Amino acid sequence: MLVALITITPIGITGAFPAITQPLLLLAGIGSSVIPYVSDQLAMARLPRATFALLLSLLPASAALIGILVLHQIPRWIEIAGILLVAGGVALHRETEAAPRKPAKSM
Repeated sequence: MLVALITITPIGITGAFPAITQPLLLLAGIGSSVIPYVSDQLAMARLPRATFALLLSLLPASAALIGILVLHQIPRWIEIAGILLVAGGVALHRETEAAPRKPAKSM
């Protein structure tokens, strides 16, 4: 890992320099990566696992909707079927509840 870091850093810095010097590009980079990551971590800590999994399964659907509305990309039927299968599978999944423990008898 250290060798890769030393090898790639000069290339990465020269490629990232325009974004570092322009505040709008820097803001776009932070806004598109840091803010969603922090939001995911906060949601994961506060929501039940099933709810968080359902929200994550809806991400492809929301991305497809944005693609349709903004980029005018019409998904194929197989892509729509995949999105529906993933979201439906997560929505139908029921986590088995553990049986309540009985207190041990004291002697």
